[in-house]
Amino acid sequence: MELFKDSDFKSKDNRKPLADRMRPESLDDFVGQEHLLGKDKLLRVLIEKRGIPSIILWGPSGVGKTTIGWIIGKETGLPFVPMSAVSIGLKEVKEVIKKTKLQKIILFVDEFHRFNKLQQDSFLPHVENGDIILIGATTENPSFEIISPLLSRMKVLTLNPLSNEEIITIIKRALNHDQELKDSSIVIEEHIIEELAMLANGDARKGLNLLEICYKITKEDDQKKRAIDRETLKEALQRNIAVYDKKGEMHYDLISALHKSMRGSNPDASLYWLARMIEGGEDPLYILRRMVRFASEDIGNVDPHALTLAISATEAFKFIGPPEGYLAIAQLCVYLSLCEKGNAIYKAYNTVMHDVRTLPEYPVPLHIRNAPTKLMAQLGYGEGYLYPHDYTNAIVKQGYFPEQMKNKRYYHPTDRGYEKRLKEFMEKVRKLVNTEKEPI
Repeated sequence: MELFKDSDFKSKDNRKPLADRMRPESLDDFVGQEHLLGKDKLLRVLIEKRGIPSIILWGPSGVGKTTIGWIIGKETGLPFVPMSAVSIGLKEVKEVIKKTKLQKIILFVDEFHRFNKLQQDSFLPHVENGDIILIGATTENPSFEIISPLLSRMKVLTLNPLSNEEIITIIKRALNHDQELKDSSIVIEEHIIEELAMLANGDARKGLNLLEICYKITKEDDQKKRAIDRETLKEALQRNIAVYDKKGEMHYDLISALHKSMRGSNPDASLYWLARMIEGGEDPLYILRRMVRFASEDIGNVDPHALTLAISATEAFKFIGPPEGYLAIAQLCVYLSLCEKGNAIYKAYNTVMHDVRTLPEYPVPLHIRNAPTKLMAQLGYGEGYLYPHDYTNAIVKQGYFPEQMKNKRYYHPTDRGYEKRLKEFMEKVRKLVNTEKEPI
């Protein structure tokens, strides 16, 4: 097996797919993974200092794992040998390593998790001795798919899905720099590029492949130009594209429909509007932020678990990512829709904020002030404060408002869900405080 040369791997041959032709040739050309390749970030520093250890690149498809491996080889001046665990076995691996006895190489193995334990074991001595720099690329969790002895000798680097903005940059670069596309005078509007990026779902290869299909199915007009429009995209995808404007009226209409459907306790309509937004390319975290707010605004303490689940769903989505993470959002959507509703917290906070902004800034009563210094204690700070835990039921007759506001009441809990219990406790406290003249 011959070692691959740069020219073999990075070719401008138009017979190659667009995604291959557009591989960046340097760190500065690479788009994405700023947490690893940005200025002074771990992987960039290791590459610049020629101190690359054996590593595992863990991330979804189309985010640059293979390209990063090739750039490492180019920047360090070492031969880059790409292999795929899908198409080779232990025999081929040993042959490659045997041929590299006289020179250290970068051995890049795609789909590394497909090697079984015996095959992975064969890399151990070569990684430990530094005979090779092994770069394994995987879409699967290394903790479960790679043997512990090998994992302990390699650095795991996590790659993220590309953002829409990063994929837009990659698509525009292809339109402006790929010779075949440049020669074809492609006409494509900005919103179509944005839709292309959204449909790529964080995968640069998918975005470039879709762009190439669109290019190939278009025909030149009388002016020798090729127009890529929504119909072209639809034809390339062979399915309908959700019409959605994330910055326009539809953005606000759909989030309003989702919010009102959940408030109206209709899980089916809520799921429909949720799916419309997700399929239209809305940022899932925007939807989740609105759901977190909904949990406090429209449910509150009627079901305190709603807010907990909203935060859990947000973390679950961040952890899993799309598309599997959409299920966590759907689960939350149904739960919020079917919770008993109550806006007592929302109303209480709005009322108290109005008072804070319009009433004078009354001083804090002396007995509930803090007295961290001797002087403050001499001035009466904290004097007369009654510690509730010293009294029956941890309830004591004592004022907490400024004198001018002593009869104010903001929170009016409902008779629904957990808030009913809170209301009963509030009434118990008031009854005890109002009927006892001495501390309780």
